[in-house]
Amino acid sequence: MARTIDYGNLMHKAMRGLIQSVLTEVAEHGLPGAHHFFITFDTTHPDVQMADWLKERYPTEMTVVLQHWFENLTVTDDGFSVTLNFGNSPEPMVIPFDALRTFVDPSVEFGLRFETQEQEEDEVEEEEDIEVEPEAERHDAEIVSLDQFRKH
Repeated sequence: MARTIDYGNLMHKAMRGLIQSVLTEVAEHGLPGAHHFFITFDTTHPDVQMADWLKERYPTEMTVVLQHWFENLTVTDDGFSVTLNFGNSPEPMVIPFDALRTFVDPSVEFGLRFETQEQEEDEVEEEEDIEVEPEAERHDAEIVSLDQFRKH
């Protein structure tokens, strides 16, 4: 059997390591300047932990914002946990890095997108893309529509 280098998985591992480093820095020192993050994740991932009412409202995917109000940000090798405010209701969440779909910091037009294995063959070739996303209009909501980050 021929050996190959799995660049797609290596790139995903590197991108998750970058996110881990960024979140660790924020957990230790807070968000610098205008930095903030839109983080989209797969709510069906078996290791995601979140309130039942949030899982019911977002049965497949959810985008959270780390900006004005978040606390208890803890980063591990496997993912991170954070408490976010949903309508004056603090909700703890655990999000594994394997569940991430996008990570965007619009303050510096930086974004990463993780492709899923379910995509068609021609889309899988884009798996290693690191994308720079344009700054999107921001609102003071904790949840945003992913459509503003998708290519049309």
